Amino acid sequence: MKMFINGKLSDSVSSETFDIINPANGKVIDSVPKANKEDIDIAVGAAYEAQKAWAKTPIHERAAILYNFLDLVDAEKESLAQTLSAENGKPIKEARAEIGNIKIGFSGFIERAKHFYDSIIPPGTEAGQDKNLQLVTREPVGVIACIIPFNFPCDLFDQKVAPALLMGNAPIVLPSSDNPLTLLRLTELLGKAGVPAGVAQCLTAPGSVKSAAVEDKRVSLVTLTGSTEVGISTQKLAAANLTKTALELGGNDAFIILEDADLDLAIEELVWGRFYNTGQVCCASKRFLVHNSVKDEFAKKAVDRISQLSFGDPALETTQVGCLISEKAAILVEAQVKKTVEQGGEIILGGNRNGAYYDPTIIANVPKSADVAFDMEIFGPVVPIIGFDTDEEAIEIANQSIFGLSSSVFSKNYKRAWKVAASMEAGAAVINGASFFRSFEMPFGGWKQSGLGTEGVMSTFEEMTRVKTIVLKNLF
Repeated sequence: MKMFINGKLSDSVSSETFDIINPANGKVIDSVPKANKEDIDIAVGAAYEAQKAWAKTPIHERAAILYNFLDLVDAEKESLAQTLSAENGKPIKEARAEIGNIKIGFSGFIERAKHFYDSIIPPGTEAGQDKNLQLVTREPVGVIACIIPFNFPCDLFDQKVAPALLMGNAPIVLPSSDNPLTLLRLTELLGKAGVPAGVAQCLTAPGSVKSAAVEDKRVSLVTLTGSTEVGISTQKLAAANLTKTALELGGNDAFIILEDADLDLAIEELVWGRFYNTGQVCCASKRFLVHNSVKDEFAKKAVDRISQLSFGDPALETTQVGCLISEKAAILVEAQVKKTVEQGGEIILGGNRNGAYYDPTIIANVPKSADVAFDMEIFGPVVPIIGFDTDEEAIEIANQSIFGLSSSVFSKNYKRAWKVAASMEAGAAVINGASFFRSFEMPFGGWKQSGLGTEGVMSTFEEMTRVKTIVLKNLF
């Protein structure tokens, strides 16, 4: 498969390629161009010129083109889902759901764009301004580098590319080198739908090469979803040109179960909130803080329920938990589990690795001093259970992490649950549900080292535009 640069399917300048591997079986799916800095320069130059005309295109015309895109996606939805499942290791049913989200996400942004109006500061709102009318407008920022991770490539394509295009910007999509195939095809479909050449592009660039886009003075915004380490390094590079950044980074979300919680509900939310996408979710619940009076019962229920999950080949219709993105990722999870056991935890389910597969695993009796209770984010299907005695202790454990992406608390007493939720240092708190909750409408983003800015229909347009005030002086 080729890159999509300036409206054309393109090889890299060097003609080098690299293989995309199916992590479930180790087989080569396809090869893609290995972009270098020269390829980035060509794409940024094309975007910089094309954006100027695109910014003048009326919003209703931009919206019509994106609706055309949705029709093209719908016609290829099964093929796209199969590609996504194969290159990602995502169970096929989850892959279909993610492709289905494209319509939900794009439609939400399209509807919002039609009601994203300018503001007027009328005459006389402050002394000395009686004769002046001030029109506060929002204009496109220009070229946007969209750096997208492996775990939810299509969902994050929706969150970044749709609002970028609707606001008159020119997005350059930089997908993960592990699984770029679906995003290459989606960007090509944008071109077929009528997005002008240069306005939407997709390059398959190794991580070190992506920095060329961040450092380019013609790029006005870098929107990145990824690890905190990558986010910090990206922020440093962008700072050299005062380039704006929007960063959604790592998380180690707390899942708090008070003693009056509905344990059966909590278990079902655990299954959804921890094992979806084989646990490779930024806002997945990753630290399970359970009141000591119900900790053993919760652990037993968790073992019983998780043992029922169908674990294996992502291509099978019955599979609920698949493989990780790579064997390297599974080896890291294996090492993190081993460390947690060395620090006092006890494996009561799973704990085994086979290539890129890591068994659904539960670690009981994890001390609150263990690394996983702080900042060690396990990006896989692992449930570490940490006990506590009081609400205050649970909040203390939850807040001791450098991360603050999302959080959750379970209790039948909503007043008590609200108090805990309000005390957690995170960008979101879910009551009686897992932290893995992200609607397209909500402003999604983290506190502390979980990110800067927010994404969502409610807020992304503000991130992707800049303010200009036009003053009509002495109008009256």
